[in-house]
Amino acid sequence: MIGADAGGSLLIAGGMIRRWWRRTALPVSFDRMKAMLLSFIFLLQGGTGAESSSQEAAVAQSKQESVQRGFRLALVQMLVEGGAKEANLGRAEARIGEAAREGAQVVLLPEVCDLGWTDPSAVEEAEPIPDGEPCRRLQAAARTYGVYVCAGLTEKADDGVYNSAVLISPAGEVLLKHRKLNELDIAHHLYAQGDRLGVVATPYGRVGVLICADATAAHYALLRAMGYMGADVVLLPSAWAVPPDHDNTREPYGDTWRRPFGTVGKEFRMWIAAASNVGRLRAGAWKDWRCIGCSLVMDSTGREVVQGPYGETADTIIYVDAQTVPRPARGTAWHKVWQGR
Repeated sequence: MIGADAGGSLLIAGGMIRRWWRRTALPVSFDRMKAMLLSFIFLLQGGTGAESSSQEAAVAQSKQESVQRGFRLALVQMLVEGGAKEANLGRAEARIGEAAREGAQVVLLPEVCDLGWTDPSAVEEAEPIPDGEPCRRLQAAARTYGVYVCAGLTEKADDGVYNSAVLISPAGEVLLKHRKLNELDIAHHLYAQGDRLGVVATPYGRVGVLICADATAAHYALLRAMGYMGADVVLLPSAWAVPPDHDNTREPYGDTWRRPFGTVGKEFRMWIAAASNVGRLRAGAWKDWRCIGCSLVMDSTGREVVQGPYGETADTIIYVDAQTVPRPARGTAWHKVWQGR
């Protein structure tokens, strides 16, 4: 809508441009004429680029101030048994309740926590999202306890089975669904390929969801995409496994994840958190490999905040008081931040 002042300016500017164009008889494109008209209006109203920029900055600042930067995150490092859907979902519901009673506002569960990673039961037991029982039960738990829940689930769709993850609101609404993109080749026969990324606004900032090895894609491309999409926090349901003969005293587990989390978290001022399950893989190319927890959180400076305990029996919940920071840039302006300008 154009107000009275703007309307008068529009008539004046239009007359001035028309008289100028008749005198010059120069060919002027529609786009150039439109730009000239808008410029005249702007000048006649006494506007300046500084005023426009300050108004945009004020709006951006207002949006940032509306975000509650601090929240309590719970990483549920729970036992996931291959194919044991009922037992796994029961554990997930109980851990969500426990975390909520400890003050958690966001609860992060492991990758495919209903059936287990690469378990062949996925072919017959996977269920749709959000209409399947696993998702409905997690929605009910989020609603009952008033928390955000991010969890990995095995999704049945018309075109195959997906290694998926959901972010559920305290009202029980599925805000975001992600299908794993960078799946290990040993699981390609079981899980179909995801094809998109997403972030969603929450009271604690913009949240993105990836799954496990998505974080280690070449050049950390998927994590960096989260940064360019404006994520303040990235949550990763995961299933971190080692061979049966792995000696953690000689080769402490975790650097595979610290590198991408620390590098990209610092670049884009993001918190990055991953929750891994514990227990043995009962089937697939990695049969008898051990999922060993070591759930990890790194903050917006690239600093490690916490790493969970190691071991196939290290079933626990890790709590972190996270504090996100306002975004200093977007788009190509990030390069100026990185160059210190």
